Amino acid sequence: MKRLPLTLVLSATALSLLPVSTSGAARNPALPIPARTPGAIDPRVTQANLSSTICVTGYTTTVRPSSSYTRALKISQLASGYALGNDRLTSHYEEDHLISLELGGSPTSPANLWPEPYLIANGARTKDRLENALHRLVCARVVPLSVAQRAIATNWIAAYSRYVR
Repeated sequence: MKRLPLTLVLSATALSLLPVSTSGAARNPALPIPARTPGAIDPRVTQANLSSTICVTGYTTTVRPSSSYTRALKISQLASGYALGNDRLTSHYEEDHLISLELGGSPTSPANLWPEPYLIANGARTKDRLENALHRLVCARVVPLSVAQRAIATNWIAAYSRYVR
């Protein structure tokens, strides 16, 4: 019996669900669009003041933006290229800080916020585990703050492999 090579055929509908980068290449939907969401830090958080900022229990509640601000930003971002396919249901996304608040990320900068999908591999809940792990390592002074910020902003999936797995 002759074996035929396997091929993957995507329908036009399936292709429309793959997010496309600005260069036209498919991008990983678990990562933000780098040109739009490169990450931004809060200059009030430094390596020298960790004990009085991010390493204080409850700190993030003091800097977290209002849900009305993040919801409006999420709706705008979903309408301008972040939606997966035509899915603009806000409940399918978490308006997430690329550099999390617990790592000194900017609370309100659009350069640090994007609608991260829940319903994909390596979605929002996976990234939350990385944020918690890096926070523990930074507060234990095992990983410098700037290293953790750069790792999560550059490619949080690669950082997850390094710091969580």
